[in-house]
Amino acid sequence: MTHYNNLLIEIKDKIGYITINRPKQLNALNKQTIEELHEAFKQLNDDKQVRTIIVTGSGEKAFVAGADIKEFMNFDAVQGRELAATGQALLFDFVENLETPVIAAINGFALGGGLELALASHIRIAADSAKMGLPEVSLGVIPGYGGTQRLAQIIGKGRAMNMILTADMIDAKTALDYGLVTELTTLENLMETAVNKAHRLMKNSPQAQALAIKAVNASYYKDGFDIEKKLFGNAFTTSDFKEGTTAFVERRKPEF
Repeated sequence: MTHYNNLLIEIKDKIGYITINRPKQLNALNKQTIEELHEAFKQLNDDKQVRTIIVTGSGEKAFVAGADIKEFMNFDAVQGRELAATGQALLFDFVENLETPVIAAINGFALGGGLELALASHIRIAADSAKMGLPEVSLGVIPGYGGTQRLAQIIGKGRAMNMILTADMIDAKTALDYGLVTELTTLENLMETAVNKAHRLMKNSPQAQALAIKAVNASYYKDGFDIEKKLFGNAFTTSDFKEGTTAFVERRKPEF
């Protein structure tokens, strides 16, 4: 198994475990972590002994608390579009279309790119203390890793609009009511619940599951993802983006 700087990988009883391990950064997704996640998901998917993959975050605070803002706060529109396109290809589209079922075990904050990673996973289980949201508009940008598309597909347009335009977080109970997650449990029992779900999945045909994943994904039009990438890049040209990201780094409220 490849050595990873930002991930912990384990295979046990035909389950592949991916733990995003940047606790000081609340497991934020930087470029290196996205690249490592791609490689880890690929290796586990290619391993025929692995029947299900569980992805979670290290510690008790965060699943993934967004992207690493400092990496792209000075990007222009072209770089912004490339950021979204590369991230989608390497991770978010890649996970959504993986043949091996992926369970997101949401142990804490799932914000921005973190919620987008959970949305790309096939099944989402959350600790009852978890918080979820897409706060991008508070930074002068929009979700760029499929959030505008997958959130609306999963919880409906109205609720997705409310979450995205307010940038508000929702609690785990609301996420369950919305259908954003399918099960809630305590933080202490989260991994056990995810493992039990994995064992339930492993009772069924892996080849049929791979075909089912492909069939379900085929029901959604993909043009929206291309439009999202373009508009994500366009946001990088606005004064609001410069103010929002600068305010975030300077730990102050933006003045839009």
